Amino acid sequence: MHKIAVSSFKGGTAKTSTTLHLGAALAKFHKKKVLLIDLDAQANLTTGLGYDPDAQDSMAPVFQGQKKIQEVILPTSVKNLDLIPADTWLERIEVTGQLAGDRYSHERLKEILKLLKYDTIIIDTPPSLCWLTESALIASNQSLICATPEFYSIKGLQRLSEFMKSICQRHPFDILGVALSFWNPRGKSNEAFLDVIEGTFPNKLLKSKIRRDIRVSEASVYGKPIFDVAPTSRAAEDYLELTKELLKRM
Repeated sequence: MHKIAVSSFKGGTAKTSTTLHLGAALAKFHKKKVLLIDLDAQANLTTGLGYDPDAQDSMAPVFQGQKKIQEVILPTSVKNLDLIPADTWLERIEVTGQLAGDRYSHERLKEILKLLKYDTIIIDTPPSLCWLTESALIASNQSLICATPEFYSIKGLQRLSEFMKSICQRHPFDILGVALSFWNPRGKSNEAFLDVIEGTFPNKLLKSKIRRDIRVSEASVYGKPIFDVAPTSRAAEDYLELTKELLKRM
């Protein structure tokens, strides 16, 4: 089973959109059984798949031992694509209840996911180096990094790299690649940004890049993947290519 943590150290890197559309493409076009886990308290993945985060249980009661993981899994509009939603309770979950006194609490998600049977589990993490991000990386055997060709996004990759190296020493995982979104092929600073990525994560930059497309935002309004709302859009094309490239690496 592939368990992939999708990470970044900055908001606005299309991390959630990449999680959603990678999962949807795997389920819809490659017949994989996929579970998406929203671990970001902002719950954009949850709303992007048509659910109200205030009306659903998240991983929070599962972390606290109050519910089994199977009880919080929801179906989506895509066949073979399931979701565990997020809510605001996740924000400080590590300092409440059972987790507060557990020095190994960051390993709990890894044990919980052993109970599931999916081809692929993809975890959308917060855009910070917090307990939830660490838990996701420890629970995963692979990681996908999201970035944009912007100064602060690229600089954040260097801190993310050190964070990942620290975790890998105790809980090894593979880096699938670095996915670039909001890509402008004619950007003046593209080469400089690509050089920094190559220096930080050698040979991990993915060839498939996601171009800016307003249709991605429009699809989230409908609570569906872009393949259902705008299947001929350039973003739909780019996410399909990204999925094919990642399947080869997986």
